[in-house]
Amino acid sequence: MSNKQHILNEVNQWLDKVVIGLNLCPFASRPYQQKQIRFTVSQCNTQACLLEDLQNELILLAETKAESIETTLVIVPNMLDDFYDYNDFLEYVDALIEDNEWQGIFQVATFHPNYQFAGTEPEDAENLTNRAPYPILHLLREESLEKAIAHYPHPEQIPENNIETVSNLTLEQKISLFAHTFKK
Repeated sequence: MSNKQHILNEVNQWLDKVVIGLNLCPFASRPYQQKQIRFTVSQCNTQACLLEDLQNELILLAETKAESIETTLVIVPNMLDDFYDYNDFLEYVDALIEDNEWQGIFQVATFHPNYQFAGTEPEDAENLTNRAPYPILHLLREESLEKAIAHYPHPEQIPENNIETVSNLTLEQKISLFAHTFKK
């Protein structure tokens, strides 16, 4: 198995077992089952290269109907290992969206092996909600997200529900589901 295939398998397993399995994103199951999620592994190791990859993926989303590609996960295995570097890079991603006049069309959800919400400690359970095997930039269509939210009761409770879900996991469950976080 190639390294790229190994990365794709890890991310697919995380999406299936964690994001969908724990219902951390109640909107992920349908496009996953309908094979409308595009997974791409960026081979970049510079910010300029990664921004070019992101731009190309956003152009592809813009030119493709949601029925074919609803959303894209850009997996970044070769750079942005440090969460603070990753977080800083998001300013460039925001600028890319603004420069291409994609505000209101696309947004980016963020996942990282060492994800840490402001005001939390690294080991706080709530950080698990955004932890993934690799740095990931999830490119979302805002229109699709708005439609999904409109049909979901109390979407504002999703973050609280997610924190409760991961907080109630046993240590064994956390180690099993978030092996990428616990292998240090």
